[in-house]
Amino acid sequence: MLSQRTRYTIRALLHLADRHGAGPVRLSEIAAAQNIPPKFLTVMMSQMTRAGLISSRRGREGGYWLARPPSEISYGEIVRLTRGSLGLLPCASRLAYERCENCISEEQCRLHRVMLMVRDETARILDGLSLADEVPHDMDIAGE
Repeated sequence: MLSQRTRYTIRALLHLADRHGAGPVRLSEIAAAQNIPPKFLTVMMSQMTRAGLISSRRGREGGYWLARPPSEISYGEIVRLTRGSLGLLPCASRLAYERCENCISEEQCRLHRVMLMVRDETARILDGLSLADEVPHDMDIAGE
């Protein structure tokens, strides 16, 4: 499950993507439009600035903007920056691997193999979609 922090970050970056090339966007505009607490948004924007996804300028004409074109920022990159991993279990993470507590060996664990498949498919989808991509509202999602 995505954390609130990850969802807020994606919404804020999508807001900036929609205004890409139009100059700096004020934090207060992003917070109001995306219903994100301003103090929380300040911390998130600082993290995204350090990660190189956004740039900022202080002052009356200041604000935030994407440091790269929206087509060069994938959902996978954002999730990894805010969540640390796409793996649902620590043993399925590539970047934050940990052996699961109280588990049988990974070679015997069928759940481990399933979670590796889920991680890889999730990565394929999220890394293949950028902030510039339009995702249809009426997507036919199997099983829902």
